[in-house]
Amino acid sequence: MAIQISSLFFSSLTVFIFFFFSSLEKSFAFEATREDTESNNLHLLHLNSLLPSSSCSSSIKGSKRKGSLEVVHKYGPCSQQNDGERKVTDSDILNLDKERVKYIHSRISKELGGDDSVKELDSATLPAKSGSLIGSGNYFVVVGLGTPKRDLSLIFDTGSDLTWTQCQPCARSCYEQQDPIFDPSKSRTYANITCTSTLCTQLSSATGNDPGCSASTKACIYGIQYGDQSFSVGYFSRERLTVTTTDVIDNFLFGCGQNNQGLFGGSAGLIGLGRHPISFVQQTASKYNKIFSYCLPSTSSSTGHLTFGGGAYRKLLYTPFSTISRGSSFYGLDIVSITVSGAKLSLTPSLFSSGGAIIDSGTVITRLPPTAYAALRSAFRQGMSKYPSAPELSILDTCYDLSAYKVISIPKINFVFGGSVTVELQPQGILYVASTKQVCLAFAANGDDSDVTIFGNVQQRTLEVVYDLGNGKIGFGAGGCK
Repeated sequence: MAIQISSLFFSSLTVFIFFFFSSLEKSFAFEATREDTESNNLHLLHLNSLLPSSSCSSSIKGSKRKGSLEVVHKYGPCSQQNDGERKVTDSDILNLDKERVKYIHSRISKELGGDDSVKELDSATLPAKSGSLIGSGNYFVVVGLGTPKRDLSLIFDTGSDLTWTQCQPCARSCYEQQDPIFDPSKSRTYANITCTSTLCTQLSSATGNDPGCSASTKACIYGIQYGDQSFSVGYFSRERLTVTTTDVIDNFLFGCGQNNQGLFGGSAGLIGLGRHPISFVQQTASKYNKIFSYCLPSTSSSTGHLTFGGGAYRKLLYTPFSTISRGSSFYGLDIVSITVSGAKLSLTPSLFSSGGAIIDSGTVITRLPPTAYAALRSAFRQGMSKYPSAPELSILDTCYDLSAYKVISIPKINFVFGGSVTVELQPQGILYVASTKQVCLAFAANGDDSDVTIFGNVQQRTLEVVYDLGNGKIGFGAGGCK
């Protein structure tokens, strides 16, 4: 599900290879050897490219594709939700990311459910903790709901299925959001799903909670609770959804929340892009052919896109979705190996297959088996040995003080997926930047080698990521936000 992400990352895909002879520059900033440069094992870049701008700049060049929405970072200057009052630290982001990972691991191992189920709207008293939606709801898009339509900013999440938004009259509780809260009584196309409908029964597998039934109206009641115990409870309904000016979805199933608690960063709710039948992807299968793609922007001061349906993509490399069962929502990957500075890490072939792997737009930091992370960290530290170290940052234990440098060189990291597909991570997919004095390797270890590996959203930055459910494959391409 959805998402926090640091606002301090690389602002360009351009790899800068140049010679700078100013006396102010430390000579060992250019210690990349001729062999490293010629073998293309290092990224050379300006330190300034780590930092976002104070103003918004669109990453998308030319006209948008049909069925495409702009993706915005909710805490950056491109977001109308960024009112300057919501202060989120990097430690907050990373600590909440841990909660999302715990939630995913629990959900996959079928440890959620039981006492957490919601039986009735009037009796729902689920606890809430301060925090963001499953720790990391960072990227959102704006869609229209109702007739006449009301624009709503929704977090998008490949790890969730149910789309929901807060609704008037907020019978129990609504958190603060930037957009006006949706009022179904003012829409000509709104209707509740009855609790006797077969559609209502689908909620159990989609949310992990059995649906309830309103005693007075016989309306179907959904309840969904996330890893940080934030939750939404309300009426399972159908409504007109406006994706773009030309793309309108009638009778779209969604949750109309009447009891919502947790800090959701001002967003109005969530759009679920998982694999379940009630997800957006499956509900719009006849229109978009179960295909969607996105590019997450390089920094919080730029924009990306979320696009539904096929299109004229740049050169993509496709890998099949993993055949290892990871639940009905998650998208599985087959990770074969990892290379650092052109050298393949010495790992057993079964390391990633034992726990399996998924790709998730809502998890910030990629989680690796401890054995794999230790090998990657060792190789990365060796390649960064010329730079002074910095204190650890929450779950990130390999950090550097780069404040004295104008140009840096970092080891390249490639992931090899099933089908011999090699995906080169861009610089902003390798480093997490709290400040120029604390630049960290953006990977962390799972608790055990048997835990599912999660390919997180930092590693996906600036890549075109294409989900083709009909053909059972996922594609990766460079320069996705342009």
